[in-house]
Formats: sequence, C-alpha cells, structure tokens
Amino acid sequence: MAKTRKKRSSESPLDRPTHAALNLEAPAAVGPNTPGQEATWTAPDVPDWISNPPSPGPGIQDQPVPATPADIPTRPFLFEVAWEVCWQLGGIYTVLRSKVPQMTRTWDDRYCLLGPYNGNTASVELEPLPLPDTPVGYAVQKMRDMGVEVHYGRWLVTGKPQCVLFDIGSAWSRLAEFKYFMWVDHQIACPDGDTEVNNVVVLGFLVSMYLQHVCNAPRATLPVLAHYHEWMGGLAVLRVRHLGLPVAQVFTTHATLLGRYLCTDNEDFYAKLPWINPDQAAGHYNIYARYCIERGAAHGADVFTTVSDITGIEAEKLLGRKPDVLTPNGLNIQKFAALHEFQNLHKEYKQEIHRFVSGHFFPSYHFDLDHTIYLFTSGRYEYNNKGYNLFIESLARLNHWLKAGNVPVTVVAFLITRAPCRSINVDVLKNQSMYSELEQACREVKEGLYENLVNTVSEGRVPDGRELLTEDMLTKIKRSMHAWRTRRQPIIVTHDLLDDAGDPVLRQVRTCGLLNAKDDPVKIVFHPDFLSATSPLIGLDYDQFVRGCHLGVFPSYYEPWGYTPMEAVASGTPAITSDLAGFGSYVTKSIEDPAGNGLFIVGRRHASFDQAAHQLTEILYNFATKDRRARIELRNRTERLSEHFDWSRLIGHYAEAHRLALSRRTQAR
Repeated sequence: MAKTRKKRSSESPLDRPTHAALNLEAPAAVGPNTPGQEATWTAPDVPDWISNPPSPGPGIQDQPVPATPADIPTRPFLFEVAWEVCWQLGGIYTVLRSKVPQMTRTWDDRYCLLGPYNGNTASVELEPLPLPDTPVGYAVQKMRDMGVEVHYGRWLVTGKPQCVLFDIGSAWSRLAEFKYFMWVDHQIACPDGDTEVNNVVVLGFLVSMYLQHVCNAPRATLPVLAHYHEWMGGLAVLRVRHLGLPVAQVFTTHATLLGRYLCTDNEDFYAKLPWINPDQAAGHYNIYARYCIERGAAHGADVFTTVSDITGIEAEKLLGRKPDVLTPNGLNIQKFAALHEFQNLHKEYKQEIHRFVSGHFFPSYHFDLDHTIYLFTSGRYEYNNKGYNLFIESLARLNHWLKAGNVPVTVVAFLITRAPCRSINVDVLKNQSMYSELEQACREVKEGLYENLVNTVSEGRVPDGRELLTEDMLTKIKRSMHAWRTRRQPIIVTHDLLDDAGDPVLRQVRTCGLLNAKDDPVKIVFHPDFLSATSPLIGLDYDQFVRGCHLGVFPSYYEPWGYTPMEAVASGTPAITSDLAGFGSYVTKSIEDPAGNGLFIVGRRHASFDQAAHQLTEILYNFATKDRRARIELRNRTERLSEHFDWSRLIGHYAEAHRLALSRRTQAR
C-alpha cells in the first residue's frame, strides 16, 4: 500500500506547534517534573506493535497475577477512557456509570474519566468546575494552551467522578496529520470518508497528548495507570506505547468488533470460529482500519481483559491475544433495592400490566388474570443474536404442551425491543382509550352505588339490587361494554412496522401459528419500542415493567455479557439466560444451583437449535405450572441471589487487572 501524505489545510483554529510539540515523537524521558527536577522514570524501549508484535498474554489459568512489587506507587492516578463517558449509547455507559461509586470509594480524586465531548448530553450530565491544582487540571490547561477545547467537571451520577471531555471538532483541522502518523508509526491506513474512524483517530491522539502532559505535571506519581474500553476508546494505547510514556495500560474489549459482524451473518458463528481468517473477514466487511485499531490496542496494552470467557475465546482467535484477566460486569444493586418491598412492588406493577392486558385482549375474549403468567424478553433488535427466534419457537411448543395437557393457565409473552416503526397502531390505542372510558364509567357507578347504599342503610332498610344499581347506571355500563367489544382477534404487534410483511419476528410468529386465538393458552405482544411511564399503552418504565413480570427470557446466541437477565435478577424477577452469554457462563462457574435460585441457563454452545428449544420449553412449562406460593418463594431466592452481582464483589477483578498492569510496567524499567 502506497504511503500518501495529505495536504495540510492552510487555515486552522489551532496554533500549529512543531512535530515534537504535537507529541508525535517519543520523548527521551518523562519524569515527575517539578521545575529543574530530573526525571525519575525512564521510558522503556518498546518496539512498534506492527513490526514486532508482542506475544499473546497468558490466560488466567496459565499464570497467576504476580504480587505487587514494593516499588510500585501505592496511589497512582487512574484514567478510564471510553466513548460513552457522559454519553449514553450502549452497554459501556451502564458499566462505567454503575461502578463509579466503587471506583471513587477506592481512588477518590485520583480517578478521572476521559472521553469525547457531546454538548447535548454533557449539558445534562457534566457539572463544569474550575481546574484543580493537580496533574488532572495541569494537563487540561496545557491542552487548552494548544488550542484544544477541553471540558472539565464532575459527572452527575452517584460518586461524582472527575471527567475530562475533549471537543473533537476543535482539533479536526489536524486530522490529516494524525492519519499520516497512523500510517507512519503504526502502518494503519485510515480510509477517507469514514467519520467514525476519523473521530476515533482524533480522540486517540488527544488522549495520548493529555496523558503525556499528566506525566510531565508537578507532583505526578509515575507510572500513571490508564484503562481503555472498546476499540473506540483504545487508539491511545498505540500512541502511548509509541511515545514510551510511563503509563501502565489496560485494554478491555466487551465484544470484538469483527465478532459482532460475523455473528450477524453466521448463525453457527462459534462452530465456524476456528476457521475464520480475521484479516480477510475484516476486509470483507470493510472495517479493516477499525479492526487494526482494536487488535493493536489488545496487543499494545500491558494487560488485556474481556468481560467473559466466551468473549475471551473470540478475542484470542480474532485479535490474537488471550485475555490476562476477566473483568465481569456488575451492577449497583442498591439502585434496585427496595428493602422488603420488592414483593409489594411486583404486585403493584403487575396490576398495571393487568390493565394493559385487559384493554388489549378483553375486547375480543377474556381469561382469568389470577392464573396468568407474564413472560418477557428485551434488548437490541438482533433477531438471531438475542435469541428471539428461539424464544418464539419455544412459545409455540409451550402453547402446544399447555393445550394438550389442558393446563388451566394463560401465558402472555412480551417482546420489548426497538424496531423500525411509524407509530402506535390506531386500533391498539383505541382499545386502551376505550378501556379507560370503561374504567371511568365504573368509577362513576361506584360512587353512585356508595351514595345509594348510605342513603338506604341510614333509613334503616337493607337495600335490594335495584335500589343500588339504577337503570341509568346499567345503561351507562352497557353502552361502554358494547362500544368496546370487537370480533377481531387481538393484534400481535402494538405499532405499525415499516416492513410488516418482512419483519422476522412477525414472519416467525405467523409461521408458528401464534396468532392470539381464543383457545391458545400462549398469547404474544410484540412492542417494538422502548417502554416509558408516559406511554398510553403500558404506563411503566422498563425497570418497573421487569418487576411486574414473572419471568425474563434471554436465550441469546451472541451476548458478550448480557445486562438484561442481570437487571431482572437484581429486581427479584427470575430469569433465563444461555451459556453463550457472558453472564450465563459466569453464573455457571460461580453460582451453586442457579436454577434453584431463579436463574435458569439454556445450553446453546454445544446444542442444536432444536435441542435448545426443547430445553427452554421445559423450563417455561415447569415455571408456568408452579403455584403462586412457589413463585413467591422463587422470587425471594432470586432477590437474595442478586447480591452476587454487586460491584462491591466484582470490582476486585478490575483491581486485579490494575495491579498486574502496574507490576508489568514497573518491571519493564
């Protein structure tokens, strides 16, 4: 591939420093820097990762984490770098935000998050503050002196950590330079017109420049520690290593970029994994530059981690390095804690689900809500990856089993995701509106009944039915009932989809015959939008809806971790996951008798689709036939199980990775 230098723009909002001032060459030495003080740490001679890549790191089972040497600084600065700092885009946001209380409790003001600046979200999530007289503030001021717009403040979440956000646009005029040195220093060619890659390149250079200023700051304790998440936050790993900075680096991939592409196109991804050529596949999907950045970050870091052993297998093949440490995701369980009220909350929110179900199904026919089980699945609209296909197939089998056994139970299954749609279906909205009118009519009749009862009893008489329920009251109720009734079967999808005929969920539902017929014990509701308490359909936020349901079903085929079953368990709601989900794999190895505690695991790794569907159907059937007392006891055990997934227990894996990185960096002197 030919090396091409792009012509620099003649206009720039930044003063153009020299090559060295841009931190595009490694300094001879970097030290703690009070003026005139000699450096106390010499940068190691690190070869370029492309020309001489480091060998894959040892796995967790192969080499224990070494003890921390005595000369490692006990309180270094920790910088955590991610694209989703103060910017909610996906699961990384949940990871960062939920573990902040534990991080600030351990690191205090020696912990700082770095990321890109988004004015729309930062205006709500970031509290701007004056710069502190610390290496954090020193480096921000140095960046501002260079003309880069940098925002400092505290993230408005529990723990209120320090945040430094870089305005990528303020350094955009240097993009051509940065891309040139991406090729010169790392042999990574960044394509023109790829905005996402361009943004990542600018952020990576700005973060590495910032970390160099931190290392040069007065009173800086070296080496500094930096932890990067995903390929979009990991480019600085390459730059920091090229510059030879005294920074111990940890890189975490939560899911390989190439793995996401491959799994979408290959239903048997894990069976094909050993024979995949990563370079060829990355070129096929036109993500070669991104793949090189991710692979470079994995090899350039002192410590490489993934969130689960499943992702570790994927990373070893696609990125060429086995993870040194597993860093499973946790939750701040206190967020979900309701003291001893979670059973009452289940009853309260279940009543709201009853209300929707009555409005949706009862105009056509009715069933006993006291003998109705609510199942749900949710997540991104990835039909195969999230196991929606397995969920629907198992529902069809469950429908046959319940009908054949004449089991007196109704199962209403919700599929909650965001699919391309226009708006709420008019008929669905009309049914809910008319149900509200019926409720209002009944409330008015109730008030009239109360008045008639009081008047009659005060006269010393026992009232008969006609005195309590007058003809006018009966007429009002009958009018509401007749207007509400319909001969149509209940609608499956609550919204008008953009492609109703081609939607994979609806196509499978129709093929399986799950059409919400009156004699079918299993009903299905496809809600192709996120839940909100302000919705005219199900007036609950997602966490409230989870509490109101009886069981969450998440039989994913590709799920590097899986927060949805974890959040269900944290709410005291039993859940189903799979052994191909990172969370499911972690539970299998870490929790004794998970099924007995309301956390069921479907085997998908070594099972066919038919075998997995049969196992899932058995779990659903056994759950649906439990009596109320058994379900209450299971929720109690599930709620107690949630303590295992609190960050206070899982944060130790991060500490393990940080100790190992500092150890390796210090020993490299």
